[in-house]
Amino acid sequence: MQCIYYLAPTLESTHKVSDDLRAAGISDFFLHVISKDEAGLNQQHIHSSNYLETTDIIRLGLIGAFAGFIAGLICAGLLMRLEPFGPDVPAIVFFITVALVTMFGSWVGGLTGIATKNRKLGGFQYDIEAGKYLLLVYARKKQLAEIQTMMSTRHPEAKLSAMDKHFLNPFIALH
Repeated sequence: MQCIYYLAPTLESTHKVSDDLRAAGISDFFLHVISKDEAGLNQQHIHSSNYLETTDIIRLGLIGAFAGFIAGLICAGLLMRLEPFGPDVPAIVFFITVALVTMFGSWVGGLTGIATKNRKLGGFQYDIEAGKYLLLVYARKKQLAEIQTMMSTRHPEAKLSAMDKHFLNPFIALH
């Protein structure tokens, strides 16, 4: 499944695109819109985006978990080497140390991610602030040509802005 990014100039255009995409077989679950005008989207019954799409919680949570895992290994290594609790510490203590520090790192990374805009949307920030509507269309590979043809013929005002071949991978850049 891929994510196609379209920029629409107006709410009316976004509504028409949304209706046509539904008619083409794209359900609301696979169509999200990022906009400054959340109230307008709700009034028009258009699915707005969610926190996973607008924040960097996944990417920074994973980075935090990785950093926490490394820090946990270092802490466990120091506990083994320095023996602050004596030489007869069960191995489970070291495992729990690594697990707790990993979870702490993931928690801190997730909190940082909630406060950070999704880096994939950085190139669209100016347009969104200017009042445009960013449509995220999640489609299977077999639907791509049909969607792109329909969008170019029926909605030339909605500009194809990017394609994300790996929408689940937060570390891959947009094309």
